[in-house]
Amino acid sequence: MGGKRIVVLGAGLVGHLLVEDLLAEEGAEVVAADRDQAALDRLPAAPNLTRRQADLSRPGEVRGLLAGAGLAVGAVPGFLGRGVLEAAIAARCPLVDISFSPEDPLTLHPAAVEAGVPVVVDCGVAPGLSNLLAGREVAALERVASVRILVGGLPVQRTWPYEYRFVFSPTDVMEEYTRPCRYREGGEERTVAALTDVEQVEFPGLGTLEAFNTDGLRTLLATLDAPDLREKTLRYPGHAEKMLLLRATGFLSDTPVTAGGTQVAPRKVTEALLGDLLRLGAGEADLTVLRVEVVGLRDGRRRRVTWDLLDRRPPGGPTSMASTTAYPCAAVANLVRTGRWRTPGVHAPEILGRDESLTAAILEGLARRGVHPQRREEALEGPG
Repeated sequence: MGGKRIVVLGAGLVGHLLVEDLLAEEGAEVVAADRDQAALDRLPAAPNLTRRQADLSRPGEVRGLLAGAGLAVGAVPGFLGRGVLEAAIAARCPLVDISFSPEDPLTLHPAAVEAGVPVVVDCGVAPGLSNLLAGREVAALERVASVRILVGGLPVQRTWPYEYRFVFSPTDVMEEYTRPCRYREGGEERTVAALTDVEQVEFPGLGTLEAFNTDGLRTLLATLDAPDLREKTLRYPGHAEKMLLLRATGFLSDTPVTAGGTQVAPRKVTEALLGDLLRLGAGEADLTVLRVEVVGLRDGRRRRVTWDLLDRRPPGGPTSMASTTAYPCAAVANLVRTGRWRTPGVHAPEILGRDESLTAAILEGLARRGVHPQRREEALEGPG
């Protein structure tokens, strides 16, 4: 297979879509790797697809899969993400990744530069598409005042009591509600508790949602020169208060308690209970909502540029969250596969967003896949 071989690491909901997407690329030969044989068996039959059962938590096994490959696409759980990045760099294999590992991926930049390997991380919807759009607008301004990102995955049908369905890992959702949130205000980085600063936001076609602090900025804190920089998660109104109640009463704690003579972490129980209660059903539809708002100075005048995405998918097919996560990754992977992005090092999508032609190519790729963020710009009153 040589340089044409694309290795997709992970065959879950998002990995499945990535495999299907990449199989359609002319001349591509795809290897799908996962520990779960059942996930591999669910992949479509195709002459240019090879299934490989592999333990992706073992760096040596990952390096073996990537030896001689032209491109790797990472779609493993977050806790495996760092190992995949390190294995790709060690194998000198270009990588496009959505794994959202808890570690800072930019610390691997020098190693990737030394290896001569292009690595693009956080290529989902947010982080991912949000970073790309923010990076493009910041690059087009003479001076930036603020960047604000709002994002959420929601069920179309609101159901009491939580009016929410898990559209990705319950563990990762609970992490959003417990991890301290970093943002920038007045040029200074601040840290506050998640689920704070709740505000109501209006979205065309949806009505009123609530937005609250979560720790989703990641690389943007290091790459964007904006004095005010914040990301918030979106839910239907009232959800944050219920999650705060669970957190305040210990249900999201990792500290074990003794119950019936057995020690157990309350958060594990909560995740198990809510994982069953709030699982998106086969007949249920979800939606993804994203807003990226950038304010700054261009041509001596204050401007506000807003990108809005409201993505809905019918029930029975791929979820909206899986689609809006996979397709930005697929669009970037195509740029790397064809050599349009070959800069060595670890880069986040906002770096690609500085290039207008690359941004246009990614947005065109998203449009072909049915993802259509909409841009509007307005002049603002007041001094520059």
